[in-house]
Amino acid sequence: MSDGHVIDPRDAANRGPITVSIMLATVMSSLDSTIANVALPHIQGSVSAAPEQIGWVLTSYIVAAAIMTPLTGWLSGRFGRKRLFQLSIAGFVVASMLCGLATSLPELVMFRLLQGVFGAALVPLSQSVLLDINPPERHGQAMATWAAGAVLGPILGPALGGYLTENLSWRWCFYINLPVGILALLGVMFFIRADKPTPGRAFDFLGFGMLTLFIGAFQLMLDRGPGEDWFSSPEVWVEAVLAAIGLWVFVAHTITAQHPFFDRRLARDGNFVTATVFNFFVGILLFTTMALLPPLMQVLMGYPVLTSGIVSMPRGIGSLLSMFIVGRLIGRVDTRILVFIGIACNAVALWQMQRFDLSMTETPFLVSGLIQGLGTGLVFVPLSALAFATIPASIRSEGSAVYTLIRNLGSAIGISIMQALVVSNTQAMHEALAGKVIPTDPVMRSGLAPLFNLESVEGLMALNGELTRQATMVAYIDAFTLMFWMAVVCMPLLMFMRPPRRGEGVPAHAEVE
Repeated sequence: MSDGHVIDPRDAANRGPITVSIMLATVMSSLDSTIANVALPHIQGSVSAAPEQIGWVLTSYIVAAAIMTPLTGWLSGRFGRKRLFQLSIAGFVVASMLCGLATSLPELVMFRLLQGVFGAALVPLSQSVLLDINPPERHGQAMATWAAGAVLGPILGPALGGYLTENLSWRWCFYINLPVGILALLGVMFFIRADKPTPGRAFDFLGFGMLTLFIGAFQLMLDRGPGEDWFSSPEVWVEAVLAAIGLWVFVAHTITAQHPFFDRRLARDGNFVTATVFNFFVGILLFTTMALLPPLMQVLMGYPVLTSGIVSMPRGIGSLLSMFIVGRLIGRVDTRILVFIGIACNAVALWQMQRFDLSMTETPFLVSGLIQGLGTGLVFVPLSALAFATIPASIRSEGSAVYTLIRNLGSAIGISIMQALVVSNTQAMHEALAGKVIPTDPVMRSGLAPLFNLESVEGLMALNGELTRQATMVAYIDAFTLMFWMAVVCMPLLMFMRPPRRGEGVPAHAEVE
């Protein structure tokens, strides 16, 4: 849905350059969601980060965007849409430049937080502007154009990130945003008309503050826990208590306040609640996989960063293909069937990932990525249709904010938990393997002698390195197995949802996430 702005003849006359400008902003935002993934091993070495810490580069951006997305509507009304759009693009560009200049992990995480803060409004604003400069009969075409830009980023991101990292530096994964962002900013400045602020209802600062406290403290607990030995650390206890307080106050305030941060009617809609819970697991399954695979390919398999980027591309291509297919099927086929097939595709891809080994070729990566990409496209749009099938149109904007927030939380929590499990399971498996590999045993010694010089320190170190490599592969397989069972277990949730009736469906700004 549009946000209510009246179509201005000047905007209609400048429809072409406005579309190009906001599509540049959309591509820049969507590109940033995947371009840094393949560079993570290089970033880890450059800023001297531990394996369990490098995930902060991804989760900090996701969490900041998740927190700020629900504020877009209020900020747009309070300060004006054009002004907010300009501030968001300019802030995103500056934050991208600072990410490229970062010399330590804390600096990079802080600047990624800024990227998320400024980038959160780009997607809803770009959709809103596209709808407002086009008449109703062109809305479908406008959203198709927007969806193509949103999907183009994840398709090009891994390969472009790999090329920039290999030929220039991982810093160019962030510097690439500067020319794109500057062009988008100039377009917005010169072609979109200025609008007057239209303040709506009073902003619930207490609810927003408590939600921010809960998300921030909980995410910090997950990120810091592995390195601090979890609840043996006072810091982790403090973060857990703050998260609990934030959640309790937010829930209590939402139940009792006259104008809560989120409308209480959302919690009374069974379809929306079930689809949102489902969406949480979708965030874990899809985005966590994208975070785990590049380090696996580069660190364990020895792939060059460009090769790992190219190998990751079929996932985006599969998403693009299935989105074209689902656009023709939705409304003709039971929406729950489409979502079921999409989750089943993800389960098949994760089942294939359980069978990865260190001697395989690129083919299993390509095939599983394509299948998971096909499943992704079959899940997003139909699941959104199910989520918004039964809620009143008046609260769809808030529903979209909650829906996106929960999926982003699933992404951030999933990345943190799975990377922590990989680290802890690697240590446990290394101990188990080391206990069985005894160089002094004659039988074991005769088997290892052709591969390692057990008489030298270098040979023993090489043996230990290979044990670590094998243990890490087992840990990754354990993570894929856990996600496979998540996909299987969440399938029955579809039985608690009813399909949209004719005329019901997904709000325009929630069609493609």
